[in-house]
Amino acid sequence: MAASRIGALSQAGVAETNRSRIMQHLYHHGISSRAQIAKALRLTPAAITKITAQLIEAGAIEETGGLEGEKNRRSIGLALDNTRFHVIGVKFARSLVQIGVFDLAGHASSLTTLPYVSNDTIDETIATVHGTIERLLDDDPTILTIGMAVPGPYLRENGHTAVVSSMQGWRAVNFISEFAESFRVPVLIEQDARAGVLANYLFDPETEAGNANLAYYLVGEGVGLGVIDNGRIINGSLGTATEIGHVSIDVNGRPCDCGNIGCLERYCSTPAIHQMIIDDGTLIPDAATMSHTEACRKLFALANAGNETALGMIRTIGRYVGYGCLIIFNAFNPRTIVIGDIVSEAGQPLLDEVKRIVKERAIPEIYASTTIRLTSTPTDAAVLGATAVAISYFLDHPSEFFNLK
Repeated sequence: MAASRIGALSQAGVAETNRSRIMQHLYHHGISSRAQIAKALRLTPAAITKITAQLIEAGAIEETGGLEGEKNRRSIGLALDNTRFHVIGVKFARSLVQIGVFDLAGHASSLTTLPYVSNDTIDETIATVHGTIERLLDDDPTILTIGMAVPGPYLRENGHTAVVSSMQGWRAVNFISEFAESFRVPVLIEQDARAGVLANYLFDPETEAGNANLAYYLVGEGVGLGVIDNGRIINGSLGTATEIGHVSIDVNGRPCDCGNIGCLERYCSTPAIHQMIIDDGTLIPDAATMSHTEACRKLFALANAGNETALGMIRTIGRYVGYGCLIIFNAFNPRTIVIGDIVSEAGQPLLDEVKRIVKERAIPEIYASTTIRLTSTPTDAAVLGATAVAISYFLDHPSEFFNLK
C-alpha cells in the first residue's frame, strides 16, 4: 500500500513537472505547435497531446490556429495568453513602497506609490498595503499571485530583514506572518536585489538572450546585489548571499547599522547622497525638507543641466558605485552588471565614472569581457522583480491555479 502511494505521488509530481515545462516553453518561446514542444522538451507526441489537452480544457493555454510545419505540413499553434492573467508586485524599500498590477509579460496596468514611510508610520503603511491589495483582488479576478520584494539581508526562513540601514523599524516586521496567508491567492516574498536580477533576466529588452551570468546591482535606499550564475540565482544558506551593501570599502570609515565599518551602503545609497546634499548646504537649500528620492532626483536634474557642483557630486557617487562593481567583478565574474534603482537615474555621468574607476582598477581580461550598463527596464526593477517571482510561481505550479489532475 505504501509503495503504491509513493508511486502515485511520484507520477503526480512528474505530471506537474511536465505541465510546468510546457507552460514555461510557451511563456518563453511564444506560439508553438505540439510537435515543436515535443521536440524541445524531449517528450513523446502522445504525452504532449494528452497534457496540452488537459491544459486547454482547464483554460491555461489556448489553440491559436494553423501553423506552417515541417515539410509544409499544417499544425495547430498553442499559446499562453500573457495578457489574460495578472499578478501583483509589491516593493518595500524603507521609505518607498510601491504596488503594481502586471500582466505575464511584465506590462503594468497600474502602479501606485504609497505615501512617504518613516519609522513612525510603518504600521500604517502595512495596513495600507493590506487594504490596497484587497481592493485590487476585488477589482480584478484574473490576479493569480502576489510577489513581494523586501530589503536585504532577508532571512527567508523566519521572515525578517536582518538589517535595514536608516529605517530599523522594518526589522520588527515579519513579512511571512504579516502577508503569506493574508490573501486569497499565493504570496511569494523575495529579497529586492534578487528579485531585481530576475526582472532584468526576464523583462529587460537589453539583456542578451540566454545570458546565464547576470548581476543586478541595486543602488537605491539600500545597496544590494542579485546574481544569476550559470542560470541559477545565488541564495546562500539563509537567503542572505550577495549582500554587497554591507561589504566594507573603508575599514576606518563610517559606522553602519549592521555593526560593520565603512559599508558601501554608507557612501552611495540615497540616504547617504541625501546627507551629502544637506552637508553641502548651498546646492539644494531646502534639501532637508525633501525625501531621499526627491533630493536625489533634484541633484540629478541639476547635473543634467550642467551644474558643475552637482556633476562633481555625481562623480563622487560614481566612484563609490564603481568600487562596488570591482567587488562584483572579482567575487562573481558575471558577463553583465546592470546598475538599477534610483541612483541609476543619474545617467551617463554616473556610468562614465563607474567605468573609469573599474577600468583603472580591474584585471584587464575581466574588464574586457564584462558589460556594465544602466537598467533599461520600463518600471522599477524591484517591483518588476516581485512580479517575476509571482509569475515564476504560477508557471511552476499550474495545478494550483487550474483544475488539473
